[in-house]
Amino acid sequence: MIKHLLFSATLLAPLAQAQEFKPLFKDDLSNATFNEGVWTIDKDGVLIATKDQIIWTQEDYSDFVLKLEFKNGEGTNSGVFVHASDTKKWVTDSVEIQLADDFSEKWSSKPRSWQCAAIFGRQGAFEKAVKQPGEWNQMVILVSGPIITVHLNGQRVNAVDLTDFKDAKKNPDGSKAPPWLKKPLATLPRKGKIGFQGKHGGAPIYLRNVQVMKL
Repeated sequence: MIKHLLFSATLLAPLAQAQEFKPLFKDDLSNATFNEGVWTIDKDGVLIATKDQIIWTQEDYSDFVLKLEFKNGEGTNSGVFVHASDTKKWVTDSVEIQLADDFSEKWSSKPRSWQCAAIFGRQGAFEKAVKQPGEWNQMVILVSGPIITVHLNGQRVNAVDLTDFKDAKKNPDGSKAPPWLKKPLATLPRKGKIGFQGKHGGAPIYLRNVQVMKL
């Protein structure tokens, strides 16, 4: 586990070769894959969904920095998916960074690995940093080899080494993974699509200023 791991030279090295940040999706969403009519960008540049369906990049990403702003509704339970090697089997073939309304009774009662900034089902955030529903949050996700780190509202709140997660059923801290996560994170390809979950359980998620920088 790397809860207290500082950014080492190994983690920082890819940043020396980084490109500039670019919008993940074009304004007309022409470089995204989604069911017609589900996802739109409004006049204020906010990406929203009308149904519980995922929007995917058409491009694959391996090492990158993703930064975004998100706003929860009441009871939001959404997520950012990285390294999705099969978008038809995204439940088992991707890594999810959770976006959730931790102030709701429903999600605050769930395990920490189901709450905001968790690596879903695998490891909860070290600190709670998400804002109340209706307030904008800033998230930065760094993916470098098997290391994924998550910053939320200026705090470094999660860090995992995917190679530690060798068991599909049990996490390194001894907790049980949800039964539908049937593949160990250590075995997943480290390249794939980036995606966002839509209006899950009837609760909306709002996204804006979603940008990516390849490493």
